[in-house]
Amino acid sequence: MSELWIEACQTGDISAGDVIRFDHAGRTFAIYRTADDSYYATDGLCTHAKVHLADGFVMENIIECPKHNGRFDFTTGQAKGAPACVNLKTYPIKVVGNQVFINPA
Repeated sequence: MSELWIEACQTGDISAGDVIRFDHAGRTFAIYRTADDSYYATDGLCTHAKVHLADGFVMENIIECPKHNGRFDFTTGQAKGAPACVNLKTYPIKVVGNQVFINPA
């Protein structure tokens, strides 16, 4: 895996239990912060309808797509609810100080 780490946001940019959009090099990612301050990253578009997941609803470790209510476990990328049936790609995250980095490789 490439060791290319890109700053996606500051820790204060994401509320606990929420998601934000991050665009880089023509790609869209979703960055999540759990209630216990863990951070995760996935592809930013739903695998079913290519809608931005950052506009969706977070429930614990599930992101619900805003268009057709497909659901994914953002900690694993696993599709959890129809019509989504293709898993999301996940990406490593690291937090250094108040900076959140993603490895998009």
